[in-house]
Amino acid sequence: MSTQTSDLLAVAAPRTIDVVRGIADDQLYLPTPCRDYVVRDLLNHLFEVVLNFRELAEKKPVAWTANPDHVDDGWRDRFAVETDRLVAAWSDPSTLEGDSPGMGVPQTVVGGMALLDLIVHGWDLAVATGQPYRPAPAAVAELHALVEQLGPNARRVGIFADPTSTPPASTTPDLDRLLAQTGRAPTWPQPLPHPTPR
Repeated sequence: MSTQTSDLLAVAAPRTIDVVRGIADDQLYLPTPCRDYVVRDLLNHLFEVVLNFRELAEKKPVAWTANPDHVDDGWRDRFAVETDRLVAAWSDPSTLEGDSPGMGVPQTVVGGMALLDLIVHGWDLAVATGQPYRPAPAAVAELHALVEQLGPNARRVGIFADPTSTPPASTTPDLDRLLAQTGRAPTWPQPLPHPTPR
């Protein structure tokens, strides 16, 4: 059994898992495109995303930890295991029914948010640690409309920064357009005109 959300998560997850596995211990305190987040901070945030969005798939309440610390012994393998569980959690069609009790938006949007974090933070960690990153084109293409929908409120609360400029859409890769929509500079680490999102 699967859903469109779990199918997209399933093609996105291995690429982000590969990036996480490729992070060396001596890279944990490098800067990232997320302002005020070093690699370790962003890893901890992404762990929280994976764990909490698995619970949100089951419409359970979640609590975001202020200063999580998931980067301990075996964290690379644990991230892979927990991310596989996230994918499995969204494979039941009932996960996409109705609104999220905790988020106040349709469950389909919540599933999209999990996909967005997995892809965008996968890129953040890849460029911060000098790794290649090529997310699944189908997953990236699915996210443009979601980011447009979430954008105004996400910018108001500081999740996204103002969009950055890119060449015309016809000549800009889908991933670069997605990153620009969230306020990132696809050519990071060049200086940004706006604060970068967390």
